Amino acid sequence: MPDEIYQPKKYFEDPAEKFARKYPHHHQTFFNRPDFTRRRFFQVAGAGLAGSYLMGQSSPAAIVSQNMTTKNTAKNCIFILLTGAISSRDSWNLKVTSDISAAVQSRMNPTMINNVNWPVGIFPKLGQHLGDVALVRSMSAWALVHSLAQTWAQIGRNPAAALGNIAPNIGSVVAIEKDKERRPGQVFPAFVALNSGGGIGPGYLPATYAPFRLNQPNGTNGTVGIPGTTNSNGQGVFNTMFSRLHQIDDPLRSNSPYGSPLQDYDAFYSAAKGMMYNPAVTQAFTFSAADSQRYGVNNNGTSFGNSCLVAKQILAADQGTRFIQISFGSWDMHTDIYGLQNPNGSNMFTMGPQLDAGVAALIDDLKAAGQFDSTLIVMVGEFGRTPGISAAGGRDHFLLLSAMLAGGGISGGKVIGATNTDNSMVTDYGWDPSNGNPLASKTARYVRPEDLESTIYSAMGIDWTTIRYDDPFKRGFEYVPFASQGTYSPLHDLWS
Repeated sequence: MPDEIYQPKKYFEDPAEKFARKYPHHHQTFFNRPDFTRRRFFQVAGAGLAGSYLMGQSSPAAIVSQNMTTKNTAKNCIFILLTGAISSRDSWNLKVTSDISAAVQSRMNPTMINNVNWPVGIFPKLGQHLGDVALVRSMSAWALVHSLAQTWAQIGRNPAAALGNIAPNIGSVVAIEKDKERRPGQVFPAFVALNSGGGIGPGYLPATYAPFRLNQPNGTNGTVGIPGTTNSNGQGVFNTMFSRLHQIDDPLRSNSPYGSPLQDYDAFYSAAKGMMYNPAVTQAFTFSAADSQRYGVNNNGTSFGNSCLVAKQILAADQGTRFIQISFGSWDMHTDIYGLQNPNGSNMFTMGPQLDAGVAALIDDLKAAGQFDSTLIVMVGEFGRTPGISAAGGRDHFLLLSAMLAGGGISGGKVIGATNTDNSMVTDYGWDPSNGNPLASKTARYVRPEDLESTIYSAMGIDWTTIRYDDPFKRGFEYVPFASQGTYSPLHDLWS
């Protein structure tokens, strides 16, 4: 059966599917929002940033919500998007069946740990952390196209539906919600995206809340802070140039006859200057070879491991960053998923250990720093992969997927949901959508990307039913679509 139409079998009727039929999810792919690249952030002209302001900055939002009680246990969130879609049945929901050769099974080394059948041969270090993490095994994506589903995972809604084109990244919503908590002197952007060049930006929200994008390299040499935070002429000359810039430019921005759009330039000048010659920047974005090796594989730093390392250091700096997105792929293993044809290619046995080393070291260091309980880690792909192995030795696209969460006050060692022997259908959804959400039905159903979005907001003390009335169409932008009607809910079962 073609992978694009391979659907999971239904064990229970899902109320969300009834809702989707009433409000159809279209499948047109379009999304491109402004964001902070390093170069753009430090370009004094600010052309890339000004665009969103010259369209007219929104007035203060009229905000309404259902006044839901949130968990409010996490100060920060690290969102790890496994692009390409990791195979659940070879990772968080291991199913060892006869279609997997004895040699591959032996290499996987399936071992029961905390009542979880775990592939120790692929994720040995995370196997030691199963008491710290929660696994969600009853999740379903809405779409099977990579670009569409990856966007969906980042904005928690259909990109082609109403307001989908202007929808911000979850991280941008966190950034604007937490802006009031920033302290004087905190100079880091609230939203940082590591190795996420194709990630979603701030949507219609001001560019202040866009992701600040940086790519971390492979290897253990590290980086020296953020390139561009010093001037070749020296700090003294730079300060003089900056003062002269203000002398010339301030009349255009202070009490400007053009109104607030040009006045807002000053915020970008100040934000960029705050990161220049700043030892906190150097410390957070520089790493040693020894640390990189702890986050890498076989004493070799990986770009993913280095991203996790930098994420930990950014949070330790306490400079105002509250949401960090890390992208890691590609898990799109239509062929040779176990590396039987090309052992050095992208397969479960080459990529799995990279993921394992980076996340395990991240958990260890957050614990050592006393930040694990206040930092929610969410790790998920855009959809899952088929139960059966294809003729090419891989797995194709499939709606059922699993997610891993850790920290942020959730209960470690939990498993939500269960599937049958080949992971082709859910046999137990394992959660109550009405737990902590009086608007929702108690009827069991799939966990959807919108529910995961709601969970992040609740963990961070943000009411997931919030509606902002500052969107350009004046329709009212819901943080989670239809959440005010009880359609989607946080997974509060994770805390019990």
